Amino acid sequence: MGIFEPFRAIGYITSSVPISVQRLGTETFVTVSVGKSWQIYNCAKLNLVLVATWLVPRDGAKASQSVPKEWGNLRASNIPRFIYLLLLLDMKTFDQGPQLPKKIRALASYRDYTFAAYGNNIGVFKRAHQVATWSRHTAKVNLLLLFGEHILSVDVEGNIFIWAFKGIDQSSAPVSHILLEEKFSPSCIMHPDTYLNKVIIGSQDGSLQLWNISTKKKLFEFKGWKSAISCCVSSPALDVVAVGCANGKIHVHNIRYDEEIVNFSHSTRGAVTALSFSTDGQPLLASGGSSGVISIWNLDKKRLQCVIRDAHDCSITSLHFFANEPVLMSASVDNSIKMWIFDTSDGDPRLLRFRSGHSAPPLCIRFYANGRHILSAGQDRAFRLFSVIQDQQSRELSQRHVSRRAKKLRVKEEEIKLKPVIAFDVAEIRERDWCNVVTCHMDTAQAYVWRLQNFVIGEHILTPSSENQTAVKACAISACGNFAVIGTAGGWIERFNLQSGISRGSYVDMSESRSCAHDGEVVGVACDSTNTLMISAGYHGDIKVWDFKGRDLKSRWEIGCPVVKIVYHRSNGLLATVADDLIIRLFDVVALRMVRKFEGHADRITDMCFSEDGKWLLSSSMDGSLRIWDVILARQIDAIQVDVSVTALSLSPNMDVLATTHVDQNGAMFSGVSGFDSYGSGKAVVSVKLPSVSSKEDSEECRDPDKPVVNHSRFQDSSRLYRQIPDLVTLSLLPKSQWQSLINLDIIKARNKPIEPPKKPEKAPFFLPSIPSLSGEVLFKAGDSSNQETGTKADEAGKTAKRPGSPESDFLKQLHSSAQMNDFSAFTDYAKGLSSSTLDMELRMLQIIDDGDEQEPEARPELYSIELLLEYFIHEISCRDNFEFIQALISLFLKIHGETIRRQSKLQEKASRLLEIQSSLWQSVDKLFQSARCMVAFLSNSQF
Repeated sequence: MGIFEPFRAIGYITSSVPISVQRLGTETFVTVSVGKSWQIYNCAKLNLVLVATWLVPRDGAKASQSVPKEWGNLRASNIPRFIYLLLLLDMKTFDQGPQLPKKIRALASYRDYTFAAYGNNIGVFKRAHQVATWSRHTAKVNLLLLFGEHILSVDVEGNIFIWAFKGIDQSSAPVSHILLEEKFSPSCIMHPDTYLNKVIIGSQDGSLQLWNISTKKKLFEFKGWKSAISCCVSSPALDVVAVGCANGKIHVHNIRYDEEIVNFSHSTRGAVTALSFSTDGQPLLASGGSSGVISIWNLDKKRLQCVIRDAHDCSITSLHFFANEPVLMSASVDNSIKMWIFDTSDGDPRLLRFRSGHSAPPLCIRFYANGRHILSAGQDRAFRLFSVIQDQQSRELSQRHVSRRAKKLRVKEEEIKLKPVIAFDVAEIRERDWCNVVTCHMDTAQAYVWRLQNFVIGEHILTPSSENQTAVKACAISACGNFAVIGTAGGWIERFNLQSGISRGSYVDMSESRSCAHDGEVVGVACDSTNTLMISAGYHGDIKVWDFKGRDLKSRWEIGCPVVKIVYHRSNGLLATVADDLIIRLFDVVALRMVRKFEGHADRITDMCFSEDGKWLLSSSMDGSLRIWDVILARQIDAIQVDVSVTALSLSPNMDVLATTHVDQNGAMFSGVSGFDSYGSGKAVVSVKLPSVSSKEDSEECRDPDKPVVNHSRFQDSSRLYRQIPDLVTLSLLPKSQWQSLINLDIIKARNKPIEPPKKPEKAPFFLPSIPSLSGEVLFKAGDSSNQETGTKADEAGKTAKRPGSPESDFLKQLHSSAQMNDFSAFTDYAKGLSSSTLDMELRMLQIIDDGDEQEPEARPELYSIELLLEYFIHEISCRDNFEFIQALISLFLKIHGETIRRQSKLQEKASRLLEIQSSLWQSVDKLFQSARCMVAFLSNSQF
């Protein structure tokens, strides 16, 4: 197993599948598809309330392996777009969910049930748990319709199956089956209101049919409109439906008399993809098209009322008017959901609330605010800030009145936005002072600044003063946050003051044929941590080091082949370069020599980044691999093969999260921590699937017993099933105060001892006399009126309870029961749940005191319990479990029963065995600590 493993994908809002809206009580919820998974939004604030998740057995794992049901729900408040998370976990037998084997093609929902069609199957989920899979179709299922307590499913071959989902189980079979005509290709299905057991099915050839699903007969075929029918909805008026066609026409039709009432035509090209009637009393019909425009039609006046031109950037998949409300919801392929309210004086809708993400794959990403946020720039010309912690904080940075300008010019917002960002840099130190982000844009001769504190573009535009204006290709912000350095495609490098936007001089190499820094494109610039040096790289393979303030050239060296990208780490002064020969070279900027060379990628290297401590270098390539290189050991320590090639990556400052973007996949996140078994051989590659929307939960199944593991806290309950790494121990994860107080119990008792004896209250409250018990249960003392027989029976019961060998408290009961089963895990859990004073009392109750009893000490039942405790300590130390808790418990045990063990030869043998194992354990642990100290000393003295 490698360092990284899929964890979750965040940021998906919608896909091309139509949404499903339902009302539960006073709230409305919308279920949306996001690729191979689905999620539910609360329409009140458009916040995520549920994300489905399930675990899939890996190859070789039994499908019957159980998964806790509580892992099926993810209360998702932490989710932005196009991003995946990977978390370092032990190798288990389950792949992470929530993703179906294939992409979802249709959705339907009813109360707690969600129905998702994928491929030839239909998955049935109750909340987030899959309860059944319907697998009767032999072709792809394209349509689902909720019909009372049944679901109708339609595939591309014209098969209609009717399913009942009450009392559902895995063996569910369809209630009935209907086969449509061979030439009839279904494209939409709907149920006309008040039409019992009847549905209308539209086809791609333009015909419309009315079917009775109870009798399985076609009742009527409408004449059609000689254009493919893309959508059909029922109106509030009886017998009236609206039909949307691929030619952009909308037909409002009376199905009872087969008469057309009115028809409308979209002014924009493309098919009508969604329709919805208003139900709040206004005679409105909303229609959406493949161009992303929403048209509102007035049915009384039979004309167009208004047009929302900038509604969406891509085809609209769904429209829905809320019941008895002037609110319209729209969903689009551009990964957004929007709600529009009709409350203006002119009747035009305004945007009420929305959720959106990138509508095209990002080109570059960067962690910000100590890993709490991610800056992301995409091909959709948007520059976004995503919150990893709270999704509601995610937003797009404003480019100043884009909507207002687009509306005034009657163009789409995308047309007047800045061109896609190809590179950017950020300085967190100056967020509250002035603009702290610089961006370079595709085919743009200027660099732009952004003020992250206000989430808005800055007031300055950085324009190089070179004679030949060429596109800006590289940028960097100094460590102090005061200066920005930009490089152009013409070889020009110039420094600007971020506060004022004024140029502070250019870097010119007089040895070049023209007055510029490089004879060719500048592919990268970087500044050191003290504003002493500035490093730049030219496309032709020349690396130059400049004096930052004086702008003089100090040194240069040639790589020998064209350079594609550079990354500089300020702490260790190492510069990583990528060339066309697919070799990563590390240079010491101060010593001006190459110190490391990494080979392994088989295709174009897309991005690199250093870890915060500078010990790791991560690189991605178009060959689909993501490789981690150890800078100190000069070797590859891990390699991951992903489904889709990585185009950009960024490792968080805490080195626990790695964010990546992918080709046509819109980004990803991973989380990683080095493991003891994570070092690759240099060419070994671990195949990893891209994660889905929700978090990956852990499986409790046991892994390969021959493979060592690191015992994390989440696996403590089943740690006995694992074979531990030699010389390592497992901690109990109890609070330090809980086990440390066992050692210092005498000091605590002396400190808490009352100064004065307790005083008897003047008027004692009435209470029932009770007998103290070790178990803590309240045992009431028999009254004086009880007869002698009852007292006799109680005395006999007391004598019976005190027979030798019978435990008197839950502590001893658990101990004896665990000893009989030769499994002390239950006793350990019970002991860990007791307080320090209770444990002390339980151990002291076993003391053998010479009180003149005629019974021999060897025959005392307490002696047997002490012997069992010694066996328990031997077992736990041999297993190396709950290390610190067991050590503290042994200390308290020997303090109380040390004298008894010294007097009994039988106990001395057990104590000698305990001493032997204890000594061996401490020697191995001490040896491990010495090795760790040597490694730390080696790394501290290393020049890197």
